[in-house]
Amino acid sequence: MAIEGPLKELGLHDVFRLLDLGRKTGLLRISSHLRDNDGTVFFDSGSIVFASIRSNPHRIGERLVEGGRITSEELEHARAVQQREGGRRRLGQILVEIGALTARELEHEVERHIQEAVFELLSWREGAFSFAEGGLAGAPADALVSLPTEKVLMEAARRIDEWSRIETRVPHVGVVPALAPLDAGGSVTQLDLHPSEWEVLAEVDGERDLRQIASALRVSEFDVARTVFGLVTTGVVSLNDAAVVRKSRVSVGDDTDALVAAAEVRLEAGDVEAAREAAQSALALRPEEPRVQLVLGRIELAAGLYAEAVESCRRAIRLAPDLADAHRWCGFALAATGRFRDARESWERWGQLVDGHADEAQRRQVADALAAAAALERMLGGEHG
Repeated sequence: MAIEGPLKELGLHDVFRLLDLGRKTGLLRISSHLRDNDGTVFFDSGSIVFASIRSNPHRIGERLVEGGRITSEELEHARAVQQREGGRRRLGQILVEIGALTARELEHEVERHIQEAVFELLSWREGAFSFAEGGLAGAPADALVSLPTEKVLMEAARRIDEWSRIETRVPHVGVVPALAPLDAGGSVTQLDLHPSEWEVLAEVDGERDLRQIASALRVSEFDVARTVFGLVTTGVVSLNDAAVVRKSRVSVGDDTDALVAAAEVRLEAGDVEAAREAAQSALALRPEEPRVQLVLGRIELAAGLYAEAVESCRRAIRLAPDLADAHRWCGFALAATGRFRDARESWERWGQLVDGHADEAQRRQVADALAAAAALERMLGGEHG
């Protein structure tokens, strides 16, 4: 079995499900021109046995030291042994042999490495994939685990749900963190932070957004956002929207209605970047306006940023629960992520709100989407939650 195609036509979530259902063994390659990056995932009878991303290799030895599992001296000793043996054994196996950690601790770290790589790959909405069926001859020697694909996908879905909590303080990865000002008395509170939190805090300069910080630290955007959520909650840092900074450099109008209308017109014309610029300008003026969040969600959907589109549409719904169009577009975004059941619920809510007053084109659009979602569910032999 050899399959390939663009991610816009068949998302990685669906590809993983197909390989799992078919109990396939082989190598899945994913590439993204936008990110100038690529990743690989090895499958064995439908289970995930290894995954990596070129730009973020997550070397196990370094991660074990950073996490306090082993000392830097133990790592250097293991590397020296590996070099003397001519690289015949993997570093993790040597660390277990010299007693630096247990086999279970090594297995846990390998599992974590695989999951982090897969979670990041599943967030890619642009690029292409190819799967070549065959053996595991090219898999790394430290592919010590076999993770059920369905379990990994369920954890990925849980992360999406966790984003809904994080976004109450961290609305998106384009925000710029800055050290919070001292209180009126000028007192400094002693900080009790984990090493990973100190690493993120050290990168906060008031200029770079979360995406840039994640890239500098070579960790996932999710982990940085989750850490910043905690730092914001405790008052250590504050957040500024990057659009506010851009607004000082770009001449824009001050009428939110006009900016939203301009974003919609540009979106209909297919100029996604111009639409995004208008929407971001509107967001800087009135971030709590539900129509701004909705048009931003539509733009993200058009750009293939499906998870982000879900988040924006849901923010619009939270701000205005009876905004029918927000439920309709949220349904399309959810369907694009493979969450067909949630998509149906959004479309049903839309139908309740319009109560027979929607135009015929919208009704046909939703009906066609429902039929397509049902067909995909049947093809995959189940439903994405």
